[in-house]
Parts: sequence; C-alpha cells; structure tokens
Amino acid sequence: MNSDWWLVGSGSITSHQPRVTSHRLSEAVELFEQPKKGKPSRRAPLADRMRPQTVEEFAGQTHLLDEGRVLRLALDRGEIPSMILWGPPGSGKTTLAYLIAERTRAVFVPFSAAIAGIKEIKEVIRQAEWHEQRDGRRTVLFVDEIHRFNKAQQDAFLPHVEKGIITLIGATTENPSFEVIAPLLSRVKVFRLDPLAEADLDRIVQRALVDPERGLGREQPRLHPDGRQHLLRLASGDARAALNTLELAAQIAPRRPDGTLEISLSTVEEAAQRRTLLYDKTGEEHYALISALHKSLRDGDPDAALYWLARMLTAGEDPLYIARRLIRVASEDIGNADPTALSVAIAAKDAYHFLGSPEGELALAQCACYLATAPKSNAVYRAYHQARADVEQAPIAPVPLHLRNAPTPLMHSMGYGVGYEYAHDAPDALVDQEHLPPELKGRTYYEPTDRGYEAEIGRRLAEWRRRLTRQSGEHHTEPER
Repeated sequence: MNSDWWLVGSGSITSHQPRVTSHRLSEAVELFEQPKKGKPSRRAPLADRMRPQTVEEFAGQTHLLDEGRVLRLALDRGEIPSMILWGPPGSGKTTLAYLIAERTRAVFVPFSAAIAGIKEIKEVIRQAEWHEQRDGRRTVLFVDEIHRFNKAQQDAFLPHVEKGIITLIGATTENPSFEVIAPLLSRVKVFRLDPLAEADLDRIVQRALVDPERGLGREQPRLHPDGRQHLLRLASGDARAALNTLELAAQIAPRRPDGTLEISLSTVEEAAQRRTLLYDKTGEEHYALISALHKSLRDGDPDAALYWLARMLTAGEDPLYIARRLIRVASEDIGNADPTALSVAIAAKDAYHFLGSPEGELALAQCACYLATAPKSNAVYRAYHQARADVEQAPIAPVPLHLRNAPTPLMHSMGYGVGYEYAHDAPDALVDQEHLPPELKGRTYYEPTDRGYEAEIGRRLAEWRRRLTRQSGEHHTEPER
C-alpha cells in the first residue's frame, strides 16, 4: 500500500449513500474515509505509523501552524479555504491535508492524477453534495500531485471550488504558478511548505525511537550520536526519508546481549547506502572545504573546483551558501576581467533557487567551471579596500561645491554646483575637473590589469588621462604675442 494511503477522515458510508459507479473511486472512498482509531498495523512502514495524529504533533511549518499564523487561525475557526500545499517531498503536505480534514470533521477523499479522471471527479462531487445535504459536513478533496492533472481535469474543479461544494487541497512539489491553471489558482490559497529543519527531523526521529506502539520503542534502540547526525543530514529535510532509513537501519542493526538494538554510524550508512563525509557545517572542515573551492576557482582549476563543490554538496552543505561564495569569487577574483562572470553567478543562484536539488546543482557546477576558466583580476577588490581605508583613516572631507546639486536659489548663491562641467556637452564626454576632495587630489585606486576585458578598460582609462592631460596643458599655455 502506498505510504499516503493510511490517511483517513472521520466520515463513514452507509447503505443509504448513492452508489458509486466507478469501482476505483468506491474502493478509494472505502479505504480512505473509514476511520482507523485502533493501533496502527505493525506491518505498515514506520513513516506511515509515525504520521502525526494531531496538529500539535505536527513538526515544522511554524510559519503556517504556530499560534496566530494564518493556517492555524483558519483551523481554530473551522473556516478552511481551498488551498495548494507547495513543498518538497517529506515536508508534510499529505499529513497536513489529513489533519485539516480531521480537525474540521470533514469527509476526506484522496484523489490521484495517476488513476482518476473527470468521470471520477463528478462522482466525488455527487458524494460531497450528499454529505452536505445529509449532515451538513463538508468534503475535503485531497489531490496529490495536482500538477499532473491536465487543463481539462483542473477546469472540472472550478465551479465546485467556487460554490464551496468541495474544499480542494492540492499537493505539489512543482511551482503552482507554472503547473496550475490561472482560473483555479485564483480560487485557492497557496501555502509554501519548507524542508524540515534538522531540529524538526530530530524530534520526529526521537519520537519514532521511543514510541512503543507506533514506533521502535519496543526494541529499545540506541542510535549513536554520529549515526543520528548522519541520518538527519542525509534526509535533507525529508521526514519520510529519515524514517525509512531509520527503519531499515533498525532491521539490520546487531542486538546487544540484553536484546536491544545498537544503531551505529556504519549501520546508518549501510541502510542509506551512502557513506558519511568528514564535514562539519560550523567547524574546521566546513571552512577548509570552502577555502579549497575558492582557491581552486581563483587558480583556474575547474577539475578541483568541481571536486570540492561535489564534496560539499554530497556532505549536506547548503547549496545557497556555495552560491554566495561563487558570487563573491565573481567580484573579488574576476571582476572586470570578465564582467559577465557576476551575471553567470547570479543566474546560477537563481537557477538553484528555482530548481532545487538535485537539478539545480548542475547550475552551480556550470558556474564553477565558468569562474575557474575566466580571466582573473582583483583590481576592483584592491581599489575598493584602498578607498575604504581612506574613508576610515583620512579626515572626512566635504563634497566639493561644484559637485553639489543646487535645487534652491540660496544654495546656488552659496556656490553649490558653480563651475561644474556637464560631461555630455564636452567632446567625447571628457571634462577636466576634479571629483575627489582636495585632500585626496590625484589619488588612484583602480588600476586595471591587462587580462581579459579589463585590458580594454585599462586602455580606455589611459587614453582618457592622456587626452585630459593634453587638454589641461593647452588650457595653461600662454598665447603667443
């Protein structure tokens, strides 16, 4: 049985209920709608058995479910809008949909794009109308993977959502803006679910370890701290993945003489089929690896850059932390030698943010290769720090009067803006005037290298300075008598 199929509502079907013509739908209603109040089957996967029974037991998504937050307020008032729950696998979309139905005493009917079509939608609507007329109970229609429904199927929901015949709860891992038709999107609220934080995953794992009825508590398992850390890291915010790995680890773990289970790091690695990598997000190894990546990029070694990038991602580093470092490299070590590098780095960050893992990691790899093979210059980096040093150490000089705006007659009479030469009125937009405070006159911060595009910048600046020097000399030459 699919891990989502254990979910039930609190309604029931009687012999007076209209006969459902679709065999699949009638089977689904019987499976999902009948309440299961007894002990969960020990044969069910651990991830199924450990699903929260109440909203208070639900871990994570505090931005939606904490006291005073939008979804919690709606639940407390019993007024649930149709909605789409958008989030990564294992973030609690299906469980939350069930808990909403349970909390509001609604009939819960799950629906899957893989097995149902418009005919089944019509049957669900008939059922919903029957429940509404018989006992005034609403129907929560839960549509898993709603992004897989075609336009016609999504259109079929519209009038019934609009009239309130059903409360639609869709679940998707894809951006609804691109996967859900605009008319339906305008009739629902979209709630974004985040990957579970490690602290939330840890609470879920701990509950599974000690619960004797639904969890592993009867076995009295001992999960070693390093194995626990590795388990949480590998889960990447996915509660189902964490519990599935924990369950398999418990099945293969050796027993101590007292009969209890010993779940070590190696047992977790074996269950996950992934070995741990020496890495600590806040310790020495974290900084050692990011330093190795940065220096590989600076030194023009794409192969080493890809290796260190893969090491960090595989060990569980936040990809957006790496993206921030790539952006820094684009400015600090490449600069104007290849101004496009900064655009590439920003685009890689946006691509990862849009795609997520694992697809978005390729954008980071592409960016790393580009940065490693780009011409290098730290001229902007050095220039900025020199300017910053003058700001911090030299006396603070006022802005010269000719560089100030004069929006009022008084300011103009005081000399504001007087003597300023408008560059666009000069030949080739070059003017011979000072822009630094007198105390810093002649200071040069930016000295372009002769690498990449910066060589062109250097050539341009040198030509400008020669022409301005020549103009200045002409201005000061005594006329012939």
